[in-house]
Amino acid sequence: MGLGAYRPELVIDNEQICQWIDSSDEWIQQRTGIKTRHRAPEHVSVVDMAEGAAREALEHAGISGEELGGVIVATVTHPFATPSAAADLAHRLGATPAAAFDISAACAGYCYGIGQADAMVRSGLSRYVLVVGVEKLSDFIDNHERTISFLLGDGAGAAIIGPSETPGISPSILGSNGEKWEAVAMDSSLLNFRDALARARETQDATELLNAENRYWPTLRQDGPTVFRWAVWEMAKVAQQALDAAGITADDLVAFVPHQANIRIIDEMVKQLKLPEHVMVGRDIVDAGNTSAASIPLAMHRLLKENPELSGGLALQIGFGAGLVYGTQVIRLP
Repeated sequence: MGLGAYRPELVIDNEQICQWIDSSDEWIQQRTGIKTRHRAPEHVSVVDMAEGAAREALEHAGISGEELGGVIVATVTHPFATPSAAADLAHRLGATPAAAFDISAACAGYCYGIGQADAMVRSGLSRYVLVVGVEKLSDFIDNHERTISFLLGDGAGAAIIGPSETPGISPSILGSNGEKWEAVAMDSSLLNFRDALARARETQDATELLNAENRYWPTLRQDGPTVFRWAVWEMAKVAQQALDAAGITADDLVAFVPHQANIRIIDEMVKQLKLPEHVMVGRDIVDAGNTSAASIPLAMHRLLKENPELSGGLALQIGFGAGLVYGTQVIRLP
């Protein structure tokens, strides 16, 4: 029923990235398609960004926070294991006592959230549900490593799901492959971080304490070739399953909005799905980087803003990432 977006004010270009890693603007663009990425300043939190996107989505949908029966936040970067970002967000929006919970499904989290919201509305549990994909990935990267840090950005995208006389969300295709659990993962656990700090404090060694903070704070890593092959060869098949479940073909689409992981993955999926030329493809990655759970709603928001004639048409969205997990469905654009 409505979309919203929040893009942090700091813009990091490839020249700045190359101060941290041995690379070049040409190499980054050629390999990923990324020119810039947004990152949030220290004082802006995951919930702050989620609230910004949510308020725009509510306004777009023409409803108030008090009317929400559910608040779902897809994120892997909320700095509290508990309580949830969703509970805080629901309070800020005046949605209490709406059901509120977080989803940890990385780059597929938004599609998982849409599937959950669809079920909540269809079952009568909630009339309106807010789904937010939000990440502050800059809190969990090492700017000097080159497997994933240069790809990542911050931001939030939100959608309002509500009742309709005709289906506006197709059956969701959700899945996982835990055999590749380590292909995209943190390089350490919070327990390792705790224990390293404890050892350093016992010895009262300032250098060791600094090393512990730098070495054991969990940051993201990825096995790029494994993820690339999996995404290119498997995700187009999953996307096709979503089209089949919706009972449509690629010709019926007006837009394709994949997770913004890598421009080469996006382009290869377009080829494998044999998308007609009239289908517009979300390529927000060029300016926003990879924002994990936020990437699909951000790309969709931009696509609609730049091409309002797409409103009311069918869009195929698919998210895939750490776990490895994936989620996809066809939706009618607000």
